Amino acid sequence: MATSPAAVAPKRPASLLLWRLLALLYDFFPALALWMLVGALFTAGYATGHATRENIAPFSALQWLLWACCWAVTGLYATLSWQRGGQTLGMRPWRLQVVGAEGRTPRRGQLWVRYAVGTLSVLLGGLGLWWALVDRQRLSWHDRASGTRILRLPKRPNR
Repeated sequence: MATSPAAVAPKRPASLLLWRLLALLYDFFPALALWMLVGALFTAGYATGHATRENIAPFSALQWLLWACCWAVTGLYATLSWQRGGQTLGMRPWRLQVVGAEGRTPRRGQLWVRYAVGTLSVLLGGLGLWWALVDRQRLSWHDRASGTRILRLPKRPNR
């Protein structure tokens, strides 16, 4: 049975906020692609019901539904990625990994709490992320709320 390098190597907390921000920047691009896909489906569905070339009205119920679907699809991307290996695409280059208590794989509910509180943190100008700078354990709001942690994995030796 082969063990992964993440399971064998010692793990240390992701203390630098920079790594988290860089991972968020990288993850913006897969999220943007998902938003474009959801937006295209909404636009195609809306266009079939309207003879003229109208856009979805701003602040309409349909537009709020579109935003909710984009939020949910992004949440699926994040939580499924965290559940299957603890990393999103943006976390891999920076060797960041989401873990639960005692380094275990977090439960699905924990991951959704993490995503929801993380969303709130970003909407408040990243306040929950900046909190990690003053927290004794370097934990953000979503780390604390969900009972999860971000670890920075050591570099893998060259083969």
